[in-house]
Amino acid sequence: MTVKALRGTIQIPGDKSISHRSVMFGSIAEGTTTINGFLPGDDCLSTISCFQKLGVDIQMIDEQSVVVKGKGIQALKEPSDILDVGNSGTTIRLMMGILANTPFHSTMIGDESIAKRPMKRVTGPLRDMNIHLDGRKDANFTPLVIRGGQAKGIHYTSPVASAQVKSAILLAGLQAEGTTSVTEPAKSRDHTERMLEAFGVKVEEEGLTVSIEGGQTLRGTHVEVPGDISSAAFFLVAGAIIANSRIEIQKVGMNPTRTGILDVLSNMGASIETVKETKETAEPYADLVVEASHLKGTEVGGDLIPRLIDEIPIIALAATQAEGITVIKDAAELKVKETNRIDTVVNELTKMGANIEATEDGMIIHGGTKLHGANVNSHGDHRIGMMLAVASCIAEGETIIENRDAVSVSYPQFFAHLESLQQ
Repeated sequence: MTVKALRGTIQIPGDKSISHRSVMFGSIAEGTTTINGFLPGDDCLSTISCFQKLGVDIQMIDEQSVVVKGKGIQALKEPSDILDVGNSGTTIRLMMGILANTPFHSTMIGDESIAKRPMKRVTGPLRDMNIHLDGRKDANFTPLVIRGGQAKGIHYTSPVASAQVKSAILLAGLQAEGTTSVTEPAKSRDHTERMLEAFGVKVEEEGLTVSIEGGQTLRGTHVEVPGDISSAAFFLVAGAIIANSRIEIQKVGMNPTRTGILDVLSNMGASIETVKETKETAEPYADLVVEASHLKGTEVGGDLIPRLIDEIPIIALAATQAEGITVIKDAAELKVKETNRIDTVVNELTKMGANIEATEDGMIIHGGTKLHGANVNSHGDHRIGMMLAVASCIAEGETIIENRDAVSVSYPQFFAHLESLQQ
């Protein structure tokens, strides 16, 4: 159903990446950690559940406030039950790094999507650090079994720019012998480095290499979680492509490793204003105002990709409404997300009349296309579900989104917020 305009102000949920890490780091820190702005989505609740099974006292004061009473990494206890991460790739990969420092046995599983996602990119370097890991297909898939112990520092050159890979190795290095360092082909999200420093850990950065000395202790602290720019992206694009729209999005995280979506939309000609910027906290944030814009095609690739990998589905939708051709490349990492997001985006938008084709590492989108209603499916992927909901706002006729509840992973109030802005 075509929406006439989106107008108003919203505050999006807390950043998923930062919410995960605040619970994890608070759980292995000494002392109490208080968290404001926490994202109560399914993924982050899986992280809380896993650390509670490891013996950590974690209390949700309300939906967005959490208190973690840490006693240090050595106080973690062998779980009597399997650690179920649900749909969360961040939880399982970062937890492997933390559990590398524990001398007991843990078993980790997830849902059907997690069971298909490759883990060798983490289990491989952790094995090099002297950690005992086993699992399906030589520890490439869940279920995974880990017994930590005395990790040994390594210098790992990662073939992919992945914050999850980098973070898992650095977390394993917290108690390892010597120095642990990771070199990436491009800079990935740096939430782990920023937060470790906020918890009192010394982190060294030189170019594309991040290093940490073993034997360091985390100290409990206060974490203020800004709004998730990956969630804001859906409203930034909606405001740009729906006529007569003006949306103000409050307290959006502006970490430079995450703002690729703003660069791309700016290149496409979107009218986005940054106001009330705050840089005093560990994670900077600002209010963003977007207005309906005339977009033009662009090229998205190279070092931009790690800064917007989760926003590519909604960028693809923006490209269908832009003048000219948009090329997305160097994004093969999309194949190992909650779904193969290259194929899923192309298939679902094609159902709605988009002129879009898949490539080996991205997609080509021919813009200026009128979309029509269709029966589409999120395939259990929250980013796909939200993208299709925005697409339905500009499509003529009725759109039915199957598996729309997948959005609760990162944005439980998404459909309510979208409806509240409709004119």
